[in-house]
Amino acid sequence: MKIAIGCDPNAEALKQTIIAKLIEEEYDVEDFGSEDIIYANVAFKVGEAVAAGDFDRGIVICGTGIGVSIAANKVKGVAAALVSDCYSAQRAALSNNANVITLGSQVTGERLAQELVLTYLRNTYIPGGRSQPKVDRISEYEMNQ
Repeated sequence: MKIAIGCDPNAEALKQTIIAKLIEEEYDVEDFGSEDIIYANVAFKVGEAVAAGDFDRGIVICGTGIGVSIAANKVKGVAAALVSDCYSAQRAALSNNANVITLGSQVTGERLAQELVLTYLRNTYIPGGRSQPKVDRISEYEMNQ
């Protein structure tokens, strides 16, 4: 599975911790950087790469995860979910077909962040389930914008 990851400068340490864990777990990871203080720019880049199909999933990190979540969701074809607990990370994939997750480096510890990412990546949306009409409605709305 190919993973795109990026962050703002303040989240660099957490991003490196996550990258190390992903490599240990044998995921193919590409770092989209952390130099731009305008966190939306890296969220757009990661989102565009995922929406284009160049990557299977994306991870974007800022202080709270809120700003990058808002920014990533502006990219057509991206469903980004801010996750802060393992159940939400699981449901982001299983119920919502999220192709990007966002994290907050100032509100999420390293060990928890690693678990959130792995939980998310180990779950895959299965089309046709009870969430399908909800996911379809969101996609339909996006396409008509």
